[in-house]
Amino acid sequence: MQLPRERWEGDLPPQNWPIYGRIRFVGFELRYRPELAPAIRNLSVEIEPGERIGVVGRTGAGKSTLLLGLFRIVEASAGRIEIDGMDIRNFALEELRLKIGIIPQDPVVFSGSVRKNLDPFSAHSDEQLWEVLRRAELETLVRQMPSDLDTPIHEGGSNLSIGQRQLLCLARAILRQNRILLLDEATASVDVSTDEFIQRTIRAEFAQATVITIAHRLNTVMDCDRIMVLDAGRLVEFDRPTVLLRRSQGAFAALWREEQGHSRML
Repeated sequence: MQLPRERWEGDLPPQNWPIYGRIRFVGFELRYRPELAPAIRNLSVEIEPGERIGVVGRTGAGKSTLLLGLFRIVEASAGRIEIDGMDIRNFALEELRLKIGIIPQDPVVFSGSVRKNLDPFSAHSDEQLWEVLRRAELETLVRQMPSDLDTPIHEGGSNLSIGQRQLLCLARAILRQNRILLLDEATASVDVSTDEFIQRTIRAEFAQATVITIAHRLNTVMDCDRIMVLDAGRLVEFDRPTVLLRRSQGAFAALWREEQGHSRML
């Protein structure tokens, strides 16, 4: 099967866009192929600038599909996504994707130097690179490498642990300082101490950014401002965690009880 080519052409966004990080889904629908049912159905919701949003739901609920839509890896089949009031379909893909930060579940590390992994377009000084490495607790590691910033990273990051690869992704995100940051189960594969450090660092470094966290472990989103609960591609609840927990018959409360019951069994 031949996949359709991505449409890279489009307008350049304003230089400082997005300024606020307001995200608005308007009747948004996404399906992976025309003959398939929508993975996201008629989503209309607004995320305020600087909000921390958790996205939860069972497997197949559509959580990661939201991120694919924001990056336009899969194009909307209906509706639109607006960032700071501008329809993201109008922008060139490369420019759009540079404006949104992401720390994925599987850390993306390129073959090339530490420097190129942090700053592929050589837009920052060495001092800035060392500063973000310090803030991501990687400075000591990199200074001990044979050529520090110019030390090669093997294919897939095989000469780094998974925790170190995830911290490198964190340092890259800090360097870019996007107004919108997406976390797709960013700490699912790291140990508890690295998880806690990453969560703490994100709260400090992106205090003014709009942060959307896709989560399977509900405790990772309990400090979010609001939580979106998806079920079969539909938004079924969207409110503060404390409000959702008080709805004993609600979808989030049911997920919470299941997770707590599973934890007690371990």
